[in-house]
Amino acid sequence: MPVAAASLAAAVAGALLVSTADAATALPTPTRQPAKTAPTLAELKARVAGAAAGDDTAGRTTGKKASLSAATTGTAGTAGTTSTTGATGTTAASRIDPKIIGGTTTTISTAPWMAQLWYYDDKGTSAETDDTGFFCGGAVISPTKILTAAHCVDGYDWYANGAVVTGTSILATGDDLHGGTVSGVWRQWDNPSYKASTIDNDIAVLTLPNPVTAKPIAMTASGDTTSYKAGTKATVYGWGRTSSTSEDISETLKKATLPIQSDSTCSGAWGSYFVKGHMVCAGDPASGSDSGTTATCNGDSGGPLIVGNRIVGVVSWGVEDCVEAGTYSVFSKVTSYAGVTYPRVDDTDISGDGKADLWLRKDSNDIGYSMDSKGTSFATRQSWGSWKGVNSVLQTDLNRDGYQDLVYRRSSDGDVFWTHYVPASGSWATKKIFDDWKTRTRIVTPGDVTGDALPDLLSVDKSGVLWIYPGKGTGSFSSRVKVGSGWNTYNSLRGHGDFTGDGRADLIARSKSGSYIYLYKGTGKAGSGAFAKRVKVRTWSGYNAFDAPGDVTGDGKADFLARTPGGTLYLYKGTGKATSEIFATPVKIGTGYQQYDIFG
Repeated sequence: MPVAAASLAAAVAGALLVSTADAATALPTPTRQPAKTAPTLAELKARVAGAAAGDDTAGRTTGKKASLSAATTGTAGTAGTTSTTGATGTTAASRIDPKIIGGTTTTISTAPWMAQLWYYDDKGTSAETDDTGFFCGGAVISPTKILTAAHCVDGYDWYANGAVVTGTSILATGDDLHGGTVSGVWRQWDNPSYKASTIDNDIAVLTLPNPVTAKPIAMTASGDTTSYKAGTKATVYGWGRTSSTSEDISETLKKATLPIQSDSTCSGAWGSYFVKGHMVCAGDPASGSDSGTTATCNGDSGGPLIVGNRIVGVVSWGVEDCVEAGTYSVFSKVTSYAGVTYPRVDDTDISGDGKADLWLRKDSNDIGYSMDSKGTSFATRQSWGSWKGVNSVLQTDLNRDGYQDLVYRRSSDGDVFWTHYVPASGSWATKKIFDDWKTRTRIVTPGDVTGDALPDLLSVDKSGVLWIYPGKGTGSFSSRVKVGSGWNTYNSLRGHGDFTGDGRADLIARSKSGSYIYLYKGTGKAGSGAFAKRVKVRTWSGYNAFDAPGDVTGDGKADFLARTPGGTLYLYKGTGKATSEIFATPVKIGTGYQQYDIFG
């Protein structure tokens, strides 16, 4: 069998995968942080130590709000100062910042997803005044993804200067991680709508170069209203200040229970500072002193507010020293950002740049190829060796480790296999996941259909019944759940990601009769209610092959590919609309694609 000539961005490592399809296939090494620039463990620890000795505040602004992160000089920290007019009309310096006052100590076993975010930018001069060092909190939402606040990320180079510590409830001191694991940062994303002057749209995601073992926690879904009902008990976690009279942040993880407040209560307390729909406030009104106050404070920025084991808020802002009478802690309202954030979590691709790539097989010699997305075009194809003996290959990431997997079906007996990269060994592994699917007419890997933050798999049997196989995040599945019948009326069923902008995986189907294109909008549920009533969005009679690899352009919206019988491939950029305007005007990718018989 031929060996792949190169990886997408580096030479092939040469690891040989002997598949259960009785074929040896040489697979490229997935691209990640280049070895020559990846920070060493010593460098990462140095970043932590430098940040711990810092005296800066992330997201410092001259606007009416200041950020909620913490400076960390010694075990303390000095909040950055900025002139502002407070919500009650009193002029003060740096009135707005975050911490947990009135909380209790907790353990990492009760909050295994908590993450410490350390940032240190040493300018390399003899003076320390030009260095930047600060601390924020965050939460592991998948093995390579950290949810945090945009004011902790926007304007900072986390790849060059950041370190993330997971797996410990003790705040890192110097280079002592207290049993935790330190990681660098591969990519960063902050909400493009984030406004530093008002700390609005304050949500971000950091992508780690390798998966961590910390157990993830899911974000709440779009449209969640139950979690935000006034009086609902929520829990906030963090290492922030524990007293309004001391700058010290907590050496151990704290938690506190805060009741969700209504929008009217929040607006009454904060006036125009509070943006309904973008923010949620929680807690009882502060008493004016530590006694009788439970609130977030400096150092808690980016940490999670949790209801029902889902993140409903991200610590964003509050009042200086955190206890001013009548005030509340303010959080980014996660349900409002599920749509824009979800693609950053389920953004896996082959080359690691956050844009979905194309996988296909040439019919004349059964060689598999990948093409790296350049946004509205694809780079030169790269060989993945022989894929003879299979009749379906699908791109996915069943374990959400950030490395794209392939699910394929063997032609001879219909057995289905999962091929995935193992970073620890630098090699590929293959596991049989289903027996005898020879008569299945469709197999789809759309991502998380059931709303549990774990990717699922779908299939249509010979009777036209659509089944969901809920993923466990390990390449194994729970018992299948029936969605409904009649799905063999379609000659194409595709989906990977969110086409409608609500943070839920959807499906695109084309009817055999009339070539109508239907959108099945995901609901985040299993069974017959997994998809909303279909919506006819297009009529496509001029194509004979389709693919839905995910977000090809990198704009956070799932895209679609369509090929003509003559071999011309078109990119239909997603718009996020659940109407006939679901796709923008097609972009011609190129010709010659009739030579491929499998699209991943």
